Amino acid sequence: MNRLHTLSPPVPNTNRQRLYILLDETAMRTELANHYDLTPSLACAEELADIYAKMDRVISPPDWAIYAPYVKAILALKKQRNAVILAHNYMTPEIYHGIADVVGDSLQLAIKATEVEADVIVQCGVHFMAETSKILNPSKTVLIPDMDAGCSLAESITAEGIAEMRAKYPGAPVVTYVNTTAEVKAASDICCTSSNAAQIVAAQDSDTVIMTPDQYLAQNVAKEVPNKRVVWWAGSCIVHEQYTAKDLREYRDWNPGTRIIAHPECPPDVIAEADFSGSTSGIIDYVHRERPEKAMLVTECSMAANISDELPDVDFVGPCNMCPYMKKITLEKVLWSLHSMQGAVEVDPEIAAQARVAVERMIDLSRRLAV
Repeated sequence: MNRLHTLSPPVPNTNRQRLYILLDETAMRTELANHYDLTPSLACAEELADIYAKMDRVISPPDWAIYAPYVKAILALKKQRNAVILAHNYMTPEIYHGIADVVGDSLQLAIKATEVEADVIVQCGVHFMAETSKILNPSKTVLIPDMDAGCSLAESITAEGIAEMRAKYPGAPVVTYVNTTAEVKAASDICCTSSNAAQIVAAQDSDTVIMTPDQYLAQNVAKEVPNKRVVWWAGSCIVHEQYTAKDLREYRDWNPGTRIIAHPECPPDVIAEADFSGSTSGIIDYVHRERPEKAMLVTECSMAANISDELPDVDFVGPCNMCPYMKKITLEKVLWSLHSMQGAVEVDPEIAAQARVAVERMIDLSRRLAV
C-alpha cells in the first residue's frame, strides 16, 4: 500500500514524517520503474513529437525527453483502465497538453463529468474537483493523483459556517463557489463558478444573496449585479490575494501597452486596474479573441504556459504566482494512480445526494441562461 496517498497530511516540521514520505515516494518510483521504461528518451520524445508541438515554446527538448516516457506510459495505461483524464487550466503543460482528455475551468470540468462514459476518472486538479466528479458519478472510480492537493479557499468554509450565514441572513439563498467541500455544497442552495457567478446570483429570487466562501469573487459580483444585496464569507485564494493594485499600476507604468487580464478571485481594486476580468476559460477566450501584443495574466502561473504555443504572436509577461496545491499533481503521480488505482475519492452517499442537487442546479441554470 502506498501510504503517501492514504494518510492524512503529515504533521509539519518533523524529520520523522518527512523521511516517512520520502521513503514512500522512493517505493513508488521503484514500483513504477519495475513496470515501465521511464528513462529519459530522445526516441520516445520524437515518437510523441505531435504532442510536444503543442508546448514546445514553454518546455525545452531535454525536459520533453524526460516527460515523454511518462506520457507514453500514461496514454497506454489509460486505455487499459478505460480511464479519462480531466485537467484544470492550472495544470502544467505536460499534463494539460500531454495526457488530458478534457481541459477547462471548474464549470467546464463539472459539465464534462456528467458526460463521461469511462469507468475511471482521473482528476488533475485539487480535491474539491475530484469530489465534484464523484458526486456527479457515484458509480465510477474517481482518482486524484495526490490526496494532499487541497485548496485554501475550500478549507476556509465549513457546513457550520453556512449555518452561521443562514442564521445571520434568514431566508437568503446560499450560492456556494464550487471551490468547496462536498459537505459545504450539501449545505448550500446552488453552486457557482467564476464564469457564471454573476448570472447565478442575478437569477436568485431573493433581494439578499449569500455568497461563500470567496469574499473577493462576491465583492466583484456585487458590482456586476447592483440590484442584489450580496453578503459574503471572508475566504480567499492564496494565489489571487497576492496580487495588488499597486503592483499592477507599477507594471503598467514600466511596460506600457500591456493588456492586464485578471481572475475575479482577485481583490476588487486589482480588478479595477485590469483591462478584462474573467474565469480561466473566459481569460483564454479573451486572449484568443483580442490577440494583444503583450498580455499579463493575473492568475495562476500555468495559464500563460498552457496557451502560449497556440498564440505565438502574444508575448505573455509579468508576475507569476503558483498554486502549491495544483502543483502537487505530476506526471509521475498520475501514472502511479492509474497503475495502483490508489487515491480513490469517496463521498458519503447522503452528503453526495444533497451536494448533487446544488451542483446540478448550477449546471441546469447555466445551460438555460446560455440559450
